[in-house]
Amino acid sequence: MIHFRRGTIDDSFAVWQVFADTLLDLSKRQGAMAITGADENADIAPFWTRRKSLFEHLARTAHEFWIAEQDERIVGYARSILRDDVLELTEFFVLPNAQSAGIGRELLQRTFPTHAAKHHIIVATTDVRAQVRYLKTGVVPRFPEMYWTRAPEEVRVETDLDFVRAENTPETIAQLAEIDRAVLGHTREVDHVWLLDTRAGFLYKRNNQVVGYGYHSLGGGSGPFALCDEREYAAVLAHAEREAVTRGDAQVGFDIPMINRAAIDYFLARQYEMDSFVAFLMSDVPLGKMENYILTSPAFFI
Repeated sequence: MIHFRRGTIDDSFAVWQVFADTLLDLSKRQGAMAITGADENADIAPFWTRRKSLFEHLARTAHEFWIAEQDERIVGYARSILRDDVLELTEFFVLPNAQSAGIGRELLQRTFPTHAAKHHIIVATTDVRAQVRYLKTGVVPRFPEMYWTRAPEEVRVETDLDFVRAENTPETIAQLAEIDRAVLGHTREVDHVWLLDTRAGFLYKRNNQVVGYGYHSLGGGSGPFALCDEREYAAVLAHAEREAVTRGDAQVGFDIPMINRAAIDYFLARQYEMDSFVAFLMSDVPLGKMENYILTSPAFFI
């Protein structure tokens, strides 16, 4: 018998295990590495250490968080966040041996109802069974998303931008919200509060006017980045590489909407490598200016 219940922050490690087991199975079936740096033979314990804060943030700020249990064992879960009347499905995972039993359909109905918000977003795997379910909610793939990485270097690009470390203050949150409205079309102040506490945030300024922002984190993950003018990406990404060198990171990586031509051109010129794992950004309507954007990595939410 399958039992459904609401998830809590105390379920964070247990749902992480479902997430990891499900994605590693998908990696094996697709021949791609769905968790960067992990495969079926890897010790995934260190990955939990890096993701614990993210999972707890998603639990604290979830709009819906549902768990499926069988014999008191978690076999699947789904979670969504609501930001400015935009509902985003952050996770939807069912263990391989529990799939095709109606669990996924029920979890998705509880977590991602079509009437819950004005607009809907998913950063989705290419798994066919999941894609069919997502399409039924009214979203469609807008473009692929891929992860690019390389060893950072002291690269410099001429620019008149000022790179200013962002402080977690009401003024900064308001400035970030203004950029989000221009680039994404909605705000998400609660996410910026978490990002500023867990990553190195930067405001990009010209003549003391904020024209973008970006986040760097230890260990190669980064984002999000949003720029009013996508032509600034070469300078911004070069700055991110220099910061990674300063931190001593072996790798720097970015989750890129594959319509961000300016970022792609920078990566090609700098000989970045693309991971083989591909995701789709899906939505019910076209999103703001995603050619001006780099996703939060890992890409649980945009």
